[in-house]
Amino acid sequence: MAGTTKNDSKPHGILLYGAWVVSLVATFGSLYFSEIKGFIPCELCWYQRILMYPLTLILGIGTFQNDSSVKKFVLPLALIGGGISLMHYLEQKIPGFGGIKPCVSGVPCNSQYINWFGFITIPFLALVAFVMIACCMLFIKSKKTVK
Repeated sequence: MAGTTKNDSKPHGILLYGAWVVSLVATFGSLYFSEIKGFIPCELCWYQRILMYPLTLILGIGTFQNDSSVKKFVLPLALIGGGISLMHYLEQKIPGFGGIKPCVSGVPCNSQYINWFGFITIPFLALVAFVMIACCMLFIKSKKTVK
């Protein structure tokens, strides 16, 4: 059986499906806030969208093909997106943090359209989504060739 792959597809499929559902909720949530509620995205919001929207497509394809190799594409996007979300959240919540890279045009990045329970803002929601997707990808084991 040289060259065959060891495949425990059930746990991988659940993790892929979970990550895909999270990306769908995040994508439709951002579209809801901008298109239905009328919230204009700031510059950092656009960067987060640029990193989240492809995840929906990549994870969808990976889920339906039961292909855990999408991990190598998804994990970098999720980690970078999570970093941007964290920076954006800190800019909103910590006074003086916004001076590191201020938004120069349009909506200021420190504005808060929502502030549920005093700490849940749109960048916080994006951060949670990116972290959940990254965790799902970290628990997916790479396929190993059995010799």
